[in-house]
Amino acid sequence: MNPSHLVLGVIGADCHSVGNKILDAYFNEAGYHVTNLGVMVSQDEFIDAAVETDASAILVSSLYGHGEIDCEGLRAKCIERGLDRILLYVGGNLVVGKMPYKDVEKKFLDMGFNRVFGPQCDLAEVVKLLKADIAKLNLA
Repeated sequence: MNPSHLVLGVIGADCHSVGNKILDAYFNEAGYHVTNLGVMVSQDEFIDAAVETDASAILVSSLYGHGEIDCEGLRAKCIERGLDRILLYVGGNLVVGKMPYKDVEKKFLDMGFNRVFGPQCDLAEVVKLLKADIAKLNLA
């Protein structure tokens, strides 16, 4: 597992690309090697890229509200492919309708994601958490 490699993309039928480009630039600037899959990415494409690049984390973005549907089962597929230790981060506008963030966070943590971020998250804090999470992986 390469601690500096990340896989990034927008899952499902979501075609929102501006945030994806911002995330790509931000994580590159923070010193990561980012494999950016762009928009409308399937779970299998995320996993294939993570296997190919020996990534330490998959960062999933979703803005169209269907993240709950698109992300279901991703952790199990990762485990099936030998990525049982990979970090899974998800962020954006993840569900349709208004739901308290704590409820959204719980849904995605229960799906096996390590971290869940709303649309207004602080990217500096995300990088800080990512560095700490990757360091824990490498110690285990």
